[in-house]
Amino acid sequence: MSGPTVPTARGEVAVEALGKTLMHEHIFVTSPEIQQNWPDYPEQWDEEVQIEEAVTRLAALKAAGFDTLVDLTVIGLGRYVPRVVRVAERSEVNIVVATGAYVLSELPVYFHYRGPGTPAGGPDRLAEFFVRDITEGITGTGVRAALLKCVTDEAGLTKDVDRVLRSVAAAHRQTGVPITTHTHSGLRRGLDQQKVFAEEGVDLSRVIIGHSGDTDDYDYLEQLVDAGSYLGMDRFGLDTVSFDKRVEIVATMCERGHARRMVLSHDTSCFSDMSDPVRRRELYPNWKWTHIAEDVLPALRARGVSEDDIDAMLVGNPQRIFARRGGY
Repeated sequence: MSGPTVPTARGEVAVEALGKTLMHEHIFVTSPEIQQNWPDYPEQWDEEVQIEEAVTRLAALKAAGFDTLVDLTVIGLGRYVPRVVRVAERSEVNIVVATGAYVLSELPVYFHYRGPGTPAGGPDRLAEFFVRDITEGITGTGVRAALLKCVTDEAGLTKDVDRVLRSVAAAHRQTGVPITTHTHSGLRRGLDQQKVFAEEGVDLSRVIIGHSGDTDDYDYLEQLVDAGSYLGMDRFGLDTVSFDKRVEIVATMCERGHARRMVLSHDTSCFSDMSDPVRRRELYPNWKWTHIAEDVLPALRARGVSEDDIDAMLVGNPQRIFARRGGY
């Protein structure tokens, strides 16, 4: 295999073969401690049923013309890669997995009391684990993480959130794998992330600022792009922002010449117990992996977005993001 490759749940894939790519999705979002202690909890997780459902939904995604899905389920969202491997083995869609931590304000107790700046002190166990996931593989599967994920939400840069960002930056500097984020765009949290990453010497052109499509604050979006980062327009189908508004934001940024700085996705999952699954389907019937193919792309074309720009957002940009490797 010549040229750069990216690790997936089924092995290495040539970057040039990734095809149309959804850059911010989840297969399963679960709460292991709840499941272990209250297995009859209302969300009714059934692993075998959900694996079958995931295989079916990925087949529909493939039939819709997409080839790769990036699963950003990390610690804090119930990541369990052996389960993802079972799905990948039965799917034609490449599944790329991530490392990092989903921390809204405080780290899990294990990390909260260990590492730099904590009472016990010691080395940066977070960065150590992230690097191991990238270089050796996750949970004994041999599947290596291809991205680093972190979060800055409503609580902002708490002590622990700041620590996670700096650990992600350290792991990125050591390995070179790209960084992708969750943000609260209404509070301009992407700028906070860029500030911390820049302090840690991160090349901001190797960062995707997630959930940027949640806002039409174009001054904010232009600042993120001017600093070099990609924008994750990655919540299509989640109608906390209307469909028309999400399309308008992407089309406007394309008109401004930024198609080569955006990636598209849904940020949805096959199963998530973050909210009631049945109620979520009722509220957001289009929050599914095929929504972009079925509804968003026709709407973007109707707004005058060119095929070249669509190709850049779905194919070219993911390839460029994954092609850049090596620590620095």
